Amino acid sequence: MTQAGICIMLAIIVYLSLVLYIGYRFSKKNNSADDFYLGGRKLGPFVTAMSAEASDMSSWLLMGLPGVAYLAGIADAGWTAIGLAVGTYVNWLVVAKRLHRYTIAANNSFTLPQFFANRYRDNKRILQYVAAIVIVIFFVPYTASGFAACGKLFSSLFGVKYFTAMVVSAVIIVGYTTLGGFLAASTTDFIQSIIMTIALIIVVVYGVNVAGGLNVVVDNAKALPGYLDMFASHNAADNTASPYGVLTIVSTLAWGLGYFGMPHILLRFMAIEDGKKLSLSRRVATIWVVISMSVAVFIGIVGYSVSKTGSLEMLEGSNSETIIVRIADLLSQHGVLTALLAGVILAGILASTMSTADSQLLAAASAVSSDLLGKRLQKGGKSALLAARVTLVLIAVLGVFLARDPNSSVFSIVSFAWAGFGASFGPVVLFALFWKRSNRYGALAGMVAGGVTIFVWKYLVRPMGGIWNIYELLPAFLIACVAIVLVSLLTPAPEKEIVEEFERVAANR
Repeated sequence: MTQAGICIMLAIIVYLSLVLYIGYRFSKKNNSADDFYLGGRKLGPFVTAMSAEASDMSSWLLMGLPGVAYLAGIADAGWTAIGLAVGTYVNWLVVAKRLHRYTIAANNSFTLPQFFANRYRDNKRILQYVAAIVIVIFFVPYTASGFAACGKLFSSLFGVKYFTAMVVSAVIIVGYTTLGGFLAASTTDFIQSIIMTIALIIVVVYGVNVAGGLNVVVDNAKALPGYLDMFASHNAADNTASPYGVLTIVSTLAWGLGYFGMPHILLRFMAIEDGKKLSLSRRVATIWVVISMSVAVFIGIVGYSVSKTGSLEMLEGSNSETIIVRIADLLSQHGVLTALLAGVILAGILASTMSTADSQLLAAASAVSSDLLGKRLQKGGKSALLAARVTLVLIAVLGVFLARDPNSSVFSIVSFAWAGFGASFGPVVLFALFWKRSNRYGALAGMVAGGVTIFVWKYLVRPMGGIWNIYELLPAFLIACVAIVLVSLLTPAPEKEIVEEFERVAANR
């Protein structure tokens, strides 16, 4: 192994050792399933903010977004980033405090499916079971994509077999998450967000320097038709521009709707120690998201200029997503110090993937052990905690099985899973928090309608093209909202007890 390779491996080993140590430290603080899945509601405002955003962004921030900007310019990446930034802010502003208060009032619910059942007094727990099934359907393959990303990264860096690299990555993620639960995942996510930020800064500074300066980067981008135009998309194949229409913009902005239904993000709102500090968390989270996504888009533009200098080959198709990895490799060739910095960049990519995988793993495990099997276990006791850990390991094994083939396109599931959660849970969360006339029948109808529409639109409607070629989250979200309103109005009004609880939560500002 070369000197650069040794330095890169050293940086990654230090990082992985740190997250395992955090898992060990927090293992002593988990005395019940409630602690394991929600950390006893003890998160501070900064950890709440940064862990929520780190678990949200995943490798998409350091690979997907720069890759899109590298190939097509700022329109697609820019509108997506705007939609996500607005969605982030509105979610923290509108949902966070109300959800924190309401989950405590609704029998101290510590999972999202449990909240739905307690909020609507669904004694048969149908809402809870259906919500848990939705989580398993979308999160297990989502988690597998995280394992696959780690496996491909290690495999390409060190020349080891993909499956071996993927299993080692999964074992580390499962290790600290199984030991420390939610507190360990949130703390490591906080650290991972810092590493991701450092990686972004190093890449953009070094990339601009290699490209020949900021003026050269801008001039190269201006020379490409539509590259810096928010209302046009650059076509790399024939060096032309095509209009980026209103329908496409609306469809792309719809990514922001997904935030209202993301279990691993909403859990952070529920887990903060003091709900009054969520305002601070909102400001921190929003600022970080806006800056980090802007820098990620800019890295794609810088990456094109670096390739144009001949320092890197021109990237095509999905290879554009490796632009940060290529820049890190270029950086590693200038000595020990730069090799260590390259290791930090690659650890940032690893961190961005792990920060999402651990949160998804916890959410999927809670859906099974708590929401599907909860009645069969002693609530809050050691048996429930053991079941939580065993379930997490079993789901991880299933994720490893799904990710075993290095050629499988697991990543394509990410946008589909985002849409699935956004449409299945987002409208239900909003109406549960802000419309006291909604009832369990409406919530169930909205959840089912949103989830089913995702599949129907994705595989039957969207392939028709034209005006139907819009991101499935938008129509599914709207249909779910209509279903909740209609079914709630056509069925009996909520009981007095439910309405009074709603009014108490609404009045407690």
